[in-house]
Amino acid sequence: MSPLLLLFSLLLAPAAAEGGGRESAQSLCSSDVGHKRQKRDWIWNQMHIKEEIDTPLPHHVGKITSSVRNSNAKYIIEGEYANTVFRVEDKSGDVYAFERLDREKKAEYELTALIIDKTNNRSLERPSKFIIKVYDINDNAPVFVQRVFNGSVPEMSPVGTSVTKVTAVDADDPTVSGHATVTYQVTVGGEYFTIDDSG
Repeated sequence: MSPLLLLFSLLLAPAAAEGGGRESAQSLCSSDVGHKRQKRDWIWNQMHIKEEIDTPLPHHVGKITSSVRNSNAKYIIEGEYANTVFRVEDKSGDVYAFERLDREKKAEYELTALIIDKTNNRSLERPSKFIIKVYDINDNAPVFVQRVFNGSVPEMSPVGTSVTKVTAVDADDPTVSGHATVTYQVTVGGEYFTIDDSG
């Protein structure tokens, strides 16, 4: 064999090997497509609970659910209020509140849901954050923003002359109809003065 022909054969050999590698890599990729890992999802509605519920504790808040199918699966929750104020039933995913909640102190709680394999504590799903909202009840009376409001009016002023403005506030949720609405009434001196709903 001439030296030129031998050199040409040696140059072709790696190229053929590369082509074969590419072909096997392509077939490996196409076989992977058939075995693509299924997307799993957390499934739940937004959780909420009324404040100041007077029935016996604990109070059911909601349910965290994952599409993971594993007989060793266990639900857990994490966060500042996990396993103190809120706990989860590890098999069903039912979430309970173990304290009576006050919306005026804290209106919502952010927690993290996890599902793990209880045999090895390996996570079966990416953790997911969720919020528990505390629904308002109309449990606060309005209070004046100061103890005394001073007003004056010149003598012989016409009826309807403004004397002063008073302001009261209500700690209840203003987005719930009627819960934080304030109306005013003159209880002494009503024969001389009236007050409207703006104060």
